[in-house]
Amino acid sequence: MSENDSQSNEISVGWNGITDVGRFRTNNEDAFLALNIDAQEVRYLGKDGSASMDGDDFIFAVSDGMGGANAGEFASKIAVDKITELLPKTFHLGAMGLDRRCGQILSELFSRIHEEMVQMGTYYEECRGMGATLSLCWLTPSVMHFGHVGDSRIYYLPKEGEFTQITEDHTHVGYLFRQGKITEYEARTRRDRNILDQALGGNIQRLDPQIGSVVYSPGDRFVLCTDGVTDGISNRRIHSLVAFPPSNMESLNPAERLVYDAKEESGCDNLTCLVLTLE
Repeated sequence: MSENDSQSNEISVGWNGITDVGRFRTNNEDAFLALNIDAQEVRYLGKDGSASMDGDDFIFAVSDGMGGANAGEFASKIAVDKITELLPKTFHLGAMGLDRRCGQILSELFSRIHEEMVQMGTYYEECRGMGATLSLCWLTPSVMHFGHVGDSRIYYLPKEGEFTQITEDHTHVGYLFRQGKITEYEARTRRDRNILDQALGGNIQRLDPQIGSVVYSPGDRFVLCTDGVTDGISNRRIHSLVAFPPSNMESLNPAERLVYDAKEESGCDNLTCLVLTLE
C-alpha cells in the first residue's frame, strides 16, 4: 500500500457537544464527556473537535441525573467521572484489538458505577435516591461499542441506510412503544414517560445494561442525547436536523441545531447532545 493509499483509508472522528439548562430549570442535571484514550493515558477533549483514529480509541457519553436537592446534578457528574477512573484500568485489552472483550469491560464499568452510587446513597442522606442515566459510545477504528442504561438515547445514521435508535428506553412507556401499543407521539407526551425501570443508582436492585456494537463506515454518524431533546422533537426531526439542516440553522453545528430546536419546542428539561461523524 502506498503512503497516499494509507492516508486515504485513515478514519477520523469529528464531534460536537452541547448542554443547556432549558427554559424552566434553574440547574443542569445533565453532563457529557469526550475522551481520547490509549494504553498509557486518558485525555479530555473539548466540546467540539476532530481527530484521527490512528491507533487510538475515543469515548463519548451523555448522562442525565436525578435526585433531591442537587443530587441529580452530582449523579450525572459521578457517572461520567467514573468512566475516566475505571475504564483505563482494563483498556489495554481493547487497545490490543480484543474487541470481543469490550462488551464485558462496559458491563463491568456500568456495574461499578451503579454500586458506587448505591453506596453513596446509603452513606449520605443528601444522596439518597440519587441516580443517573448513561449512554456511552466506545469508538475503535472499525467498531462502535456501546453501553446504555435509562432513557437517554444513541441513534445511528449510516451514510447509506436508515436512521435508527439503537438503544432501548428503559421505561414502561418505552416497552409499550416497542410492542406497538402506543405511537411515538404518545410515548413522547405521556406523563409517566420518565419513570425509569433501569438506572445507575437510585432504587434499582438489579442492573441490566444494554450492551452492543455497530460496525461503521466513513460518512456514518451517531447521535447521543438526553431525554430533554427527545421530549421536544421526534426521531424524524432529529434525522432531518442532522442530515438536512434548514437554511436558518446552517451556521449551527448538528448538536446545536438539535438542542436549539428541542428547546424551542419544549425546553421543560435540561438538554444535552453529542453528534459524532466518521470521515
